[in-house]
Amino acid sequence: MSDKTSHDLILAELDIRADPFAICSLEGACSMGLDRTPGATLHYVLGGTGQVSLPGASAIDLAPGRLVLIPACVRHSLRNFGGGQTGLPACKPAGLDLAEHVVAGSGHGNMVVLCSHIDLSLRGTHGLIDLLRNPLVIDVSTSPTTRRAMQALISEMTRPRTGRRAMIRALLLQCMIEMLRARLEAGDPNVLWLGALADPGLWNALRAMLDDPGAPHSLERLADAAGMSRSRFAERFQNAYGRAPMTFLRELRLARAAQLLSEGRDPVKRIAQKVGFTSRSAFTRAFTEAWGQSPRGFRGGQG
Repeated sequence: MSDKTSHDLILAELDIRADPFAICSLEGACSMGLDRTPGATLHYVLGGTGQVSLPGASAIDLAPGRLVLIPACVRHSLRNFGGGQTGLPACKPAGLDLAEHVVAGSGHGNMVVLCSHIDLSLRGTHGLIDLLRNPLVIDVSTSPTTRRAMQALISEMTRPRTGRRAMIRALLLQCMIEMLRARLEAGDPNVLWLGALADPGLWNALRAMLDDPGAPHSLERLADAAGMSRSRFAERFQNAYGRAPMTFLRELRLARAAQLLSEGRDPVKRIAQKVGFTSRSAFTRAFTEAWGQSPRGFRGGQG
């Protein structure tokens, strides 16, 4: 199967769920911190210039028409440099009646960003967004498909028509497909795992991990699910996903733990058990190594 064919098969089965949109408005030179969320965060710049700052990574420049997808459970901030356009009507479409979060700083010039939390799934399987580890960025000026979809999405949001929710979902999915295929066509290693999802054997093993990362998975069980020998499965998985199956599973467990901590419901010990750690101390060590904070610190001292 060619890469193009496998990519087509995967992108055809993507699904998306999004929270209601909100407007983030930064007035003057200032920053707006955004907490971690269990899903990814989508930002679309309506007006002004600035940056998205992420820990341990280069800042992403923001300008009108830039669409940025931030991976799940990544704390980040929006920063407005000021000195740009002024007045919300110049950069926010009339009639866009959304929840608005405003931060004011010194000087003039606004940056206005349309924001939402999203979750991607595949073939009815939860957790695909867990596999995204680095931000995705696209400019509508370079993608007519994305530009038309975002224009139509904003139009839908300004008019209370029948089927608005379904249309917004369809338009968002169109944007996500365009973002992903642009990166696939560019050979971006951060998304090459998408093509590997078309391998039926590897998919069976991956789906078992995504559906229940806390289950007592072993290399033998995963190889059986894939219908391969242990050595063949380990080799093909490493080639497809860039890391060994059990390393991948450990990362997935810690990503799911971060989501559960962000939701702020269960005690840390219970979360450790849910994601497959029998020892809370071992879980704390692994989580701190992966996220740079203890589970309790990650959740802000709760739990």
